[in-house]
Amino acid sequence: MHSKDQICHEDYQKTADWLLSQTQHRPKVAIICGSGLGMLADALKCQDSFKYSDIPGFPQSTVQGHAGRLVFGELKGKTCVCMQGRFHMYEGHSLKKVTFPVRVFKLLGVETLIVTNAAGSLADSYHCGDIMIIRDHINFPGLAGFNPLNGPNDDKFGPRFPPMSGVYDKDLRKMAFDICKSMGLSQFVQEGVYCMVGGPNFETIAEARLLHKLGVDAVGMSTAPEVLVASHCGMRVFGLSLITNKVVKSYEDTESVNHEGVLEVSKMRSETLQSLVTELIGRMDINNNTA
Repeated sequence: MHSKDQICHEDYQKTADWLLSQTQHRPKVAIICGSGLGMLADALKCQDSFKYSDIPGFPQSTVQGHAGRLVFGELKGKTCVCMQGRFHMYEGHSLKKVTFPVRVFKLLGVETLIVTNAAGSLADSYHCGDIMIIRDHINFPGLAGFNPLNGPNDDKFGPRFPPMSGVYDKDLRKMAFDICKSMGLSQFVQEGVYCMVGGPNFETIAEARLLHKLGVDAVGMSTAPEVLVASHCGMRVFGLSLITNKVVKSYEDTESVNHEGVLEVSKMRSETLQSLVTELIGRMDINNNTA
């Protein structure tokens, strides 16, 4: 599937070279913003901003709540690049296209990837508005053979068979917990397992029950492909899920989820997430070189 979308190293390099020629920023941290969470990019100082449609080789985002801009700038003195809107399998993109920006970031000099997403909770103890620090993930499309690393391996990026144990950086997770404690956020901060499903439909009750039995705490339609490629490239990874809804697990439950409700909760917690990520980046040990 999507074999025609094989992308060579020169394609990534062409996009990276174009971006390097358009901005003086040389980012060490990349942030991928999930549904309704693009306000993280608004916190960047000294911004250079590019529409995805203007960037050679970049896919286009078609989902409400995803602005479709790449923003360079500084947070707490650290140079960052932020995706206001990501790409998804369900939009019709191949996983090579979904993860295209991550390899471009590697060529820009990015060392740490921060991913955020909106997710539904399966854990009984979670509430809407909770923030889940991702400890690990289950990649259902990947288990079925839909993997961004399929096809010939590019040894310039990473090995043929990359390990995925411990992919979410333990030190960054601990740092985030310490920050949450100091900010008085501990009461609604969780740590758990995220599961990616293909979408675009929300889960059936039977599917929700299955995932719950497998130990999944939150479920969404993104993140795992970008994390796979970032890890393959040798980047540190930190992930956050904003819990925007409770996944229905009972046939007696009359509630249902919709995308507008997801965006509403995202807006409610936007400032908190922005503060947490900003402080995390501020505490990172980064050799911040600019050209």
